[in-house]
Amino acid sequence: MLEAFLIGVAAGYAIAIPIGPIAILILRVGVAQGLKSAAAAGAGTATADLIYASIAMLFGAAASRVLDPFLPATRIVAAVVLTYIAIRGMFKAARVVDREIHGPMYPIFLVLTLLNPPTVIYFVSLAVALPEVSADLASRTAFVAGAFLASLSWQEVLAVAGAMLHGRLTPLVQRAAAVASGVIILALAAHIAFG
Repeated sequence: MLEAFLIGVAAGYAIAIPIGPIAILILRVGVAQGLKSAAAAGAGTATADLIYASIAMLFGAAASRVLDPFLPATRIVAAVVLTYIAIRGMFKAARVVDREIHGPMYPIFLVLTLLNPPTVIYFVSLAVALPEVSADLASRTAFVAGAFLASLSWQEVLAVAGAMLHGRLTPLVQRAAAVASGVIILALAAHIAFG
């Protein structure tokens, strides 16, 4: 069971650490709105990883067959949502630095991360590739717990990093950072849509 937990921790960090659009958005929320909002955003993202890891460990290959027809549509929806957020953020940056994402951060980031097709593919692939983990209920539970805790810890590191800059950046630097992150998010959205 400890081995399954450690594999889950490694899997959680492996999916969370690469900087993608969600990580950039968590950092942006931290800079613009502070730790409370960024921490909620990170928790929403980690919860989506928990959901996908749980589905993958419960249903494995069957989940892959069920979700496969929906992956192209979720890829397009995710790209459209990210494009909207990026463009809106860049236009706002040209005027005044303000709250870029309005509303409750936890459900917003939960949904944004659930729309990220590579996450579900990743966890389902692991479930299929690790039959020794996915065959036993205790091992599956330990794997999911490890993946969730790893993801949550990384998302909260991003939240703290962004929040440390909250109120410390000049408006010009905040605008430049918002435009730069918007361009990066647009590039990542294009990669999600067409990659």
